[in-house]
Amino acid sequence: MVQRASISGFLILGLVSICSYAQTAGTLLAVNQNDVTLSIIDPATGKQIATVAEEGRIKAHEVATSPDGKTVYLPIYGNAGVGHAGTDGQEMLVVDLPSRKIVKVVDFGHGVRPHKPVYDVHRNVLYVTTELDQSITAVDPHTFKVLYSVPTGQAESHMLVLSHNGRFGYTANVAPGTVSVLDLKTHKLVGVIPVAQHIQRIAISNDDKTVFVSDASEPRLAAIDTTTRKVRAWVDLPAKGYGGVVTKDGKYLVLALPASKQVGVINLSSMKLEKTIDVPASPQEVLLSPDGTRAFVSCNTSSQVAEIDTSNWAVTQLLPAGMWVDGLAWSTWKQ
Repeated sequence: MVQRASISGFLILGLVSICSYAQTAGTLLAVNQNDVTLSIIDPATGKQIATVAEEGRIKAHEVATSPDGKTVYLPIYGNAGVGHAGTDGQEMLVVDLPSRKIVKVVDFGHGVRPHKPVYDVHRNVLYVTTELDQSITAVDPHTFKVLYSVPTGQAESHMLVLSHNGRFGYTANVAPGTVSVLDLKTHKLVGVIPVAQHIQRIAISNDDKTVFVSDASEPRLAAIDTTTRKVRAWVDLPAKGYGGVVTKDGKYLVLALPASKQVGVINLSSMKLEKTIDVPASPQEVLLSPDGTRAFVSCNTSSQVAEIDTSNWAVTQLLPAGMWVDGLAWSTWKQ
């Protein structure tokens, strides 16, 4: 039986969270699509410290930070959702977090709908999904020069994860319902994995053996074997899944379930949903704190980020953010 955690008592739990355990030093960053801002949030105090405006650009969805936490990367996607008509962003904003100012604008030269930024610590490059070019693009995070691109061979390569060993990248290609496998050493497309009619978001296991993708048409999650490059198993869900992340111990996948206002906890040994946690409306993305003790979930129509204690799966506090909060990142730099 799937256990369900209640959202009652958020305020009490929030006080317990702040008072009873030490917070990981650092800052939570959240992208607010409708406000067109970046929230800078201190989980230790439960407060939004400041916001950074995107200076007229429309609009960022996702965010990443440099290893030292001082530099923030904000690709400007455009004013429409994936696969829908609208403007085609061609820039990425670079924000200096200590000063809270935009210090550089990377121009991709034409409309590419840049979306998901991922910092590759193995090669010290920043990858950004560039959907309209059916590629990911590598940017030098110090000179901010575009270095090269890696083709995905598919439309709507929306999200990206990297293997922990630094060898491969995997993109979730929304409308085609496929996952592209990219060799990051040779900069080549080495495989395309069919998954479902349409898919959304992507996560990877800690041992790099499994990639997880949410089916956008059915309430189920695909577990893909990265060796055979085939779907190995399906996990039934109470609602369609969205963003997710594997816990630090590798035992669970924490998955947003927007339609049911829940977060699911999937046991990766049994490949079954073990627990659901009630959260505010429309959970989107899940981010782990560096120590793995907390999962942060952006709840976009409620303008909040839910903090979940991964030891007992209790919601410990609701952090304020902006309208249509979406992408999340952690900065090791403390405000």
